[in-house]
Amino acid sequence: MAKSTKTIADLVRAWKADNIAHVQFELPDMHGVSRSKLVPISHVESYAAKGLNMYGGTVVLDTASSVVGNTLYNEEVNYADQYLKPDLNTAIIVPWLDRTARLICEGYWEDGAPQKAAPRWVLRQLLSKAESLGYDVKLGLEYEFYVLSPDTSEPYFGGLHIFNTLRNRYIPLIDQIMDEMPKAGIDLITANSEYAPSQFEINFAPSIGIEAADQAFTFKNGVKTIAHQMGQNATFMTKPFSDTAASGCHVHIGLINKETGENIFLDNSDSDGLSSLARQFIQGMMDHTPASMALLAPTINCYSRFKPHTFAPSNVSWGPQDRSAAVRAKNSRDDNTHLENRLGAGLANPYLAIAAVLATGLLGIEKGMEAKTPKAESGPAEENPNYKKLPATIEVSLEALEKDTVFADMLGEEFVKAYTTMRWNEVTRFRSHITDWEKQEYLEIY
Repeated sequence: MAKSTKTIADLVRAWKADNIAHVQFELPDMHGVSRSKLVPISHVESYAAKGLNMYGGTVVLDTASSVVGNTLYNEEVNYADQYLKPDLNTAIIVPWLDRTARLICEGYWEDGAPQKAAPRWVLRQLLSKAESLGYDVKLGLEYEFYVLSPDTSEPYFGGLHIFNTLRNRYIPLIDQIMDEMPKAGIDLITANSEYAPSQFEINFAPSIGIEAADQAFTFKNGVKTIAHQMGQNATFMTKPFSDTAASGCHVHIGLINKETGENIFLDNSDSDGLSSLARQFIQGMMDHTPASMALLAPTINCYSRFKPHTFAPSNVSWGPQDRSAAVRAKNSRDDNTHLENRLGAGLANPYLAIAAVLATGLLGIEKGMEAKTPKAESGPAEENPNYKKLPATIEVSLEALEKDTVFADMLGEEFVKAYTTMRWNEVTRFRSHITDWEKQEYLEIY
C-alpha cells in the first residue's frame, strides 16, 4: 500500500479534536460489501499497529454469509484469524454516521502473509503491474441503483422517465446522497433518474488507481446506509424486476504515461482517434470477455441483463460511441479519450470489476494483440450477427475463468481458487431451490 504522509497518531489526534468516538476498520469482501469492526478511538493506534483480529474467512463468505469449504480460507487453516491492517490514505470522517471515522483495511495472516484472494489486494497487484509498464490508470465507475419501499420492495414511482427533472429529485434520498458524499471526499458530478421506475444513476469524477475503487466501495455502501437511515431500501441488485431495466456498473478506463502525463489511448492521426495500444487493450478485453464476465457479472441474477435493445451489451463487440457494444470507445480526440467497458452489472464488486478490465486490457498490450475484432460501423453492435454472443449464465463464465489460464494467472491462483469455489457453491444452492415460477407453472395442472 502507498505510504501515507500522515501517521496513525496524526489521524487519531485530529479525530479526537473533531470529537470522533470510534473508527470503523472496514474490509471489502468478495462482493464489495463492507465487513467491519467498530473500534473506540482510544484503541485505534494499537490495532492499527498490530492489526485488528477478524475471522480469516470473512473475505470469502458467500452472498448468504455462509462459510464455504475448500476455499483455502476456512477449514484448511483451522478457521484462523486474519489481522486487518489499515491503509491510512483511506481515512475519512464518515458524514452519515455519528462521530465515526473509517479506515479501509486488507487482511494478513498471523505470519504476515497477505490474503491474496482479497479483492483490494488483487487490484493493487494489477495496478502495480501497470505502473511497472509505465502507466497510471485513470478510472471512473458508473453505478445504477433502485430505491424501493422497505415494506413492499416496490418502486416509489412508475414509468421510464429518464432524465425527467421531476423524477430526478422525486425522492429526498437523492438530495441527501448529493449532500453527504462530497463530505466523504467523493466528487459527484451528475445525478439523474434512469430508464426504470425509481432507478437512479449518480456519477463521480475519475481518479487514479486504487482511489477510484475505494471511492466506489464507499459510495455503494454509503448509499445503502443513508437509504436505510431514511427508511428506504437502495439496491444495486442487477435485475430486481423481470419487466424493468437492469442496473449496471460501467468501468471507464484510460492509461496515462507516468513520465509525460500523455494519454496513451489518443492518436489523432488514426481514423478513430485511437492509438495502437488502445486497440490492443480493446482486443485483450474482447479475447477474454467470457472469463472476465465471472467478475463483471458475478451472480446468477446478472445474466438477465444482457439482452438486445436494452442499452446493455448482448455480444462480444466494441464500437466508437456505441451504447449497445460491450466496449464503447469514448474517442473524443482529446485528453478525455478513454474506453468504457459496459459489461459490469450493478452487483459487481468495484475492485474486481476494475481488475477484470485492467487485467484483460494489459494482456492485450503485453502480447501485442492484433486488433482482429472489427468495430461496429453499420448500425449498433447488437444488430450484428457476426459478433459472438456473451455467456448466457454464470456457470459458463465460471467455466471460462477456470479454463482461461492466462487471465487467471493475472488475478492469481489463490484468488481464482477461492472465488470460483465460493461462486460454484452459490450456484449449487440456487439450483437446489424450487422457484415460484416452477410452482406456478407445474404444481396445479400437472
